[in-house]
Amino acid sequence: MPEKEKEKRRKPYSTFLVKGMCCSDEEMILRKRLSKLSHVHDLKFNLVAQKLYVQHSTTDERILKEISAAGFKVNTTNTLLEDRSFYERYGPMLFTVASGLFWAGGLIAQYALSAEPNATVPLFVFAIVSGGWRIAKKGLYAIRTFSLDMNALMTIAITGAMAIGEWTEAATVVFLFSLALLLETISTGRARKAIRSLMDLTPPAARVKRGAIEENIPVQDVRAGETIVIKPGDRIPLDGEVIDGQSSVNQAPITGESRPVEKKQGEQVFAGTINLRGMLEVRVTATSEHTTLAHIIHLVEEAQSKRAPAQQFVDKFARIYTPAVLILAIVVAAFPPLVLGLPFTEWFYRALVLLVIACPCALVISTPVTLVSALTNAARNGILIKGGVYLETLASIRTFVFDKTGTLTEGNTRITDIVPVNTLSRKDILTIAASLERYSEHHIAGAIMRTAFDENIPVDNVTIEKFKAVTGKGVTGIVNGKQYVIGNHTFCEQQGKCSPGIHRELERLEGEGKTVLILWDEVEPVSVIGVADELRPAARTAIDRLHSEGVNAIVMLTGDNEQTAKVIARRLGIDSVRAHLLPEDKLTAIEELKSKDKVAMVGDGINDAPALAAADVGIAMGTAGSDTAIETADIALMGDDLAKLAYLKRLSRTTVRVIKQNIILSIGIKLVFLILAVPGYATLWMAITADEGAALIVIANGLRLLRMK
Repeated sequence: MPEKEKEKRRKPYSTFLVKGMCCSDEEMILRKRLSKLSHVHDLKFNLVAQKLYVQHSTTDERILKEISAAGFKVNTTNTLLEDRSFYERYGPMLFTVASGLFWAGGLIAQYALSAEPNATVPLFVFAIVSGGWRIAKKGLYAIRTFSLDMNALMTIAITGAMAIGEWTEAATVVFLFSLALLLETISTGRARKAIRSLMDLTPPAARVKRGAIEENIPVQDVRAGETIVIKPGDRIPLDGEVIDGQSSVNQAPITGESRPVEKKQGEQVFAGTINLRGMLEVRVTATSEHTTLAHIIHLVEEAQSKRAPAQQFVDKFARIYTPAVLILAIVVAAFPPLVLGLPFTEWFYRALVLLVIACPCALVISTPVTLVSALTNAARNGILIKGGVYLETLASIRTFVFDKTGTLTEGNTRITDIVPVNTLSRKDILTIAASLERYSEHHIAGAIMRTAFDENIPVDNVTIEKFKAVTGKGVTGIVNGKQYVIGNHTFCEQQGKCSPGIHRELERLEGEGKTVLILWDEVEPVSVIGVADELRPAARTAIDRLHSEGVNAIVMLTGDNEQTAKVIARRLGIDSVRAHLLPEDKLTAIEELKSKDKVAMVGDGINDAPALAAADVGIAMGTAGSDTAIETADIALMGDDLAKLAYLKRLSRTTVRVIKQNIILSIGIKLVFLILAVPGYATLWMAITADEGAALIVIANGLRLLRMK
């Protein structure tokens, strides 16, 4: 890799809040201006959040200066960019109202009072100036950078209309366009407000206990390790661990759980959740910039800048469509008058109509507004989606793959049966098994250790030698001078230690859906141990709902034996099972399934990372508080509620449907007026009404997803 490319990859991105950057027109202006600078290496745009990410090798002040020179109000993210003055809050509305009053006055004078045309011109001029000066200002900035955006095209069209004496048309277009921009700002502001509502979940201050004194401190000033006090009814300001007190906490803002969760000493709480009834003292584990909620907000915003396939199509279409219509407008203005001798004014007017039609504003804004609405809705329900591309992909997926342990089951494996097959007692069997398993990291080892602890069986004084873990099979070692092995049936068969009695116990326990371990010594089997993991209460409902949402194949992957896996699959309504899988076999299974269809993999986080990464969409569950799992998954269920998968599937299908509706509507209206404009059936005010009306319709259609349950 060239050294220059390595250097580019190492540079961090600076984030800038750019006021007024709300569609691809503004993006184009900034992209052209900044891309030509040698010290700017890469640009990323988040239009809904009005954020610009710049990878550069100069100072932030230099970038700020360049953005300001392009006509935008800008600041770094260290300072919140807000409208504060009366003019900034209400100026656009007042100018639009003034334009509308002058325009209405001109129409009344012209048609109701039959005034002379020259007498109405001043009213129309005032309408044009009051409603159009901001449009002209932006348009001139765009023309200076050779970016013919909507403002530039409108400025040219309005100027042209005035030049040929179409004052009524020019004033009508200015007022309608100004009104449409105002309504668009309000509408897209709703999507922006939805993101801001996530930020508002965290209170601005925390009650910090320093010695015997409690102080209210801004959350950004609280350090990790400090103790905060949470009173009943308070919203928890920072992530932390409970060190004193007991209470129930509403975690819905983070995990989407409908029921409060009991919290006591040693348990984790998250910023943005609500303490319901008891007093809690919490040791802070993450500063305000690194809480789980901060990660969620960051990733929701970042997800909007990742262009989904539909958005990529729209951008490509717009790059071809706008120049093509501009060329057509020039031909319409020049060819008929110059070659055919037709009236210049008439054909010039038709060319102006084409200029209005040339900017695909409704088309470009429709997809990002729809996606941010869907992403924010999901975040409110405890589901973090890393980008629109995963939402779109999920809509077409018909195969869901589930890891068993910790995903379909609770992950709290416990011993259900200890069946001696020689003279050893239950206590002796547990002592040997726990002594071997205390060095193992397998989840079943934890079940054996818990049982030994519950039955007060000490293992610390037991001598273990030559311990060895055999991946996917079991563990071996010398316990108090004698060789023992504990493992699965396959391992026992390979060692030649099985017997008819063992087989009978295997069939009985596996028929009950239990995992079976066998303990044997150098000579013979010692015991059969049955282990079970409780199924999640919502697992059956989740599988049934996924089937009803159009998922054809649901597959379970497990390291368990096939008979046990099939029993669990029957209980849950799962279509097929892949059993006896080692960790690397799960990856192979995903690749095999992908060769037939698109696949979504659902796992419980880090342990399933390779399979999650290999799937078309990886869904990690129960990841609240786990930065690694949140970062590695395409989609993260912050809680353990599998039933939300059906909502997620429905949300993805609805999102894709709304995007398609918006694209068809936007392109359809453009084509209709393109056909009407050339023969002269479309007027300037009709074109702008249809265009901006379409923009408002697609925005409203996209915002519907904010209300989806």
